[in-house]
Amino acid sequence: MAIDLDAIRRKLGDLQSQTTRTSHLWKPSPGKNQVRIVPYQHNKDNPFQELFFHYDLGKKNYLSPVTFGEPDPVVEFSEKLKSTGNSDDWKLSKKLEPKMRTYVPVLVTGQESEGVKLWGFGKQVYTELLGFITDPDYGDITDLGSGRDIVVDFTPSEGAGTYPKTTIRVKPNQTPATTDKAIAEKIMTGQEDIFNIFKKVSYDDLKKALEEWLDPSTDGEVVTDLPWENNNDTKTATTTATTATAVKPVSTTKSTDDISAAFDDLFNQ
Repeated sequence: MAIDLDAIRRKLGDLQSQTTRTSHLWKPSPGKNQVRIVPYQHNKDNPFQELFFHYDLGKKNYLSPVTFGEPDPVVEFSEKLKSTGNSDDWKLSKKLEPKMRTYVPVLVTGQESEGVKLWGFGKQVYTELLGFITDPDYGDITDLGSGRDIVVDFTPSEGAGTYPKTTIRVKPNQTPATTDKAIAEKIMTGQEDIFNIFKKVSYDDLKKALEEWLDPSTDGEVVTDLPWENNNDTKTATTTATTATAVKPVSTTKSTDDISAAFDDLFNQ
């Protein structure tokens, strides 16, 4: 039996991507952490980069084309589900909507020699940070010469039914981000592009991933050698994808038929 070289290449690519993410992304450790938001080398007008993701779609996470203002087949299918008038379809459509996560470049106190990291967070932290920046008493906390450090207090989940908690406090003193020329050089020219870490996905690839997620015969495994079906024999779309956080299956035959019809109408007309 011949070795599947394509599968090996994909695995190598996944491992390399994981290494890149580990080295360039920052997550707060339990307890108090201190960081400094710095200007983003790849978008000097705005350090906050809003990315939209489809999480756990066939046991994988995908960067939604919505991030780039482009059409997203999962979003289109979600909108089609909403139009069926079925409450279960509507609930599923909400699950399929992409979730926003914001990334910002930071210099981590005590880890300055490692260069700039990218810190990702949800809506609550993002809203708080924007509130500080728009407050005239604080101003541009990202300014390299007169900005302010941020204390990030992280409490991990304590078990089932609990969630991790992140709180922030902007320090009152204005200080330079660094006085070390080598670190300053890393801030200005050594930052990783967020889109080298999270790769853009084509419309067709995402459409294929959606079909495989909806098809229970794949058992939630991502299949890479099946063509998209454009004939009248399109597979019945159901909601029984076996993922770690799979949404609840639609409970009625009518609803399942509605989803299948919506999927067919949207992509095979």
